[in-house]
Amino acid sequence: MRQQHRGPTEEEGDEERRGKRCMYQLRERRGSGRRRKRRRSFRTPTLAPVVLLALTQTSPPRSWCLRAVCHPYPSPGRVSILAILLNCVTLGMFQPCGHTPFLLQALDDGIFIFFAGEMVVKMVALGVIGQNGYLGDTWNRLDFFIVIVGMLEYSLDGHNVSLSAIRTVRVLRPLRAINRVPSMRILVTLLLDTLPMLGNVLALCFFVFFIFGIVGVQLWAGLLRNRCFMGEDVKIGYYRPDGTEDHPFICSTERENGMLRCSDVPRRRVDGTYCSLGAEEARPDTGLRIDEPVSCVNWYQYYNECRAGELNPHKGAINFDNIGYAWIAIFQVITLEGWVDIMYYVMDAHSFYNFIYFFFLIIVSKHKQTHTYVRLS
Repeated sequence: MRQQHRGPTEEEGDEERRGKRCMYQLRERRGSGRRRKRRRSFRTPTLAPVVLLALTQTSPPRSWCLRAVCHPYPSPGRVSILAILLNCVTLGMFQPCGHTPFLLQALDDGIFIFFAGEMVVKMVALGVIGQNGYLGDTWNRLDFFIVIVGMLEYSLDGHNVSLSAIRTVRVLRPLRAINRVPSMRILVTLLLDTLPMLGNVLALCFFVFFIFGIVGVQLWAGLLRNRCFMGEDVKIGYYRPDGTEDHPFICSTERENGMLRCSDVPRRRVDGTYCSLGAEEARPDTGLRIDEPVSCVNWYQYYNECRAGELNPHKGAINFDNIGYAWIAIFQVITLEGWVDIMYYVMDAHSFYNFIYFFFLIIVSKHKQTHTYVRLS
């Protein structure tokens, strides 16, 4: 009797334990479902809960845009990098003076549509304004500016409007890669953060330019215009080596101690032979012709008056007539591009010892560059 009585009791206990276990599992499933719903409804708490007046984080199409922007895999970023590389290729193959091929134009239009769509998707997902919005990031503002200028270019195409200034903004398109590559973005940000540290270096650079510019203006203002003329009553012009201004003959006046005088003008040559006669020796009654090599007239000997002309060397770009042009010449000397010609021009017109000015300027500039590199490192 006891065994018969115990059997049903144990079975009832097993059933109760099974029921409690099922209730516990059911509660766990309900709790996990609630947690999933909470995760779905609060997927990104840092973003605005509502954007564009009506779109929440769970309502489409914002939920779709959030999935695209917050995609865990790097596929969207790689697609953007590929589009940027293709855009660089299209910019390099652009022919402003000829007809643009249809395939190249179609590829450029497709890339623009891709970046415009990417901007719209990010605006819907993140919102337009705000600290965490699309325009809250500096690099997103750059993308926004490039897309808006591209829209302006397409809207004005076909009208009688010059688009050269707008098309120059195309140069900024490859900068989109900075926002897509995190390591490059960090590097550029660090470089931009170091710019305020160079304030003292820029002040020193301005001081060097200003001091050397004042010295150059005070010493050599107007001297690089000196040329050798025949005389005030002769309207032939001044002496030009080889008949051009590529290598001007800059002379020194009597009051200066330059290296070149008008007496240093080389003799005239005809067919490889130097001329030696004067104008009074080439007369018709002597039977000599002025174009013969042996008996040609050296007209260059009459370029004996040194005075200021109209042009400075290199079509007026190199001179010390004012502080602005002096800074241009100083900048060219610092870059070491053609600085020897400038030094020789000044030495020919003023004094041999002017080389000290240029040597000292180069030494100071190189020391300043070394100091800049040390500050950056």
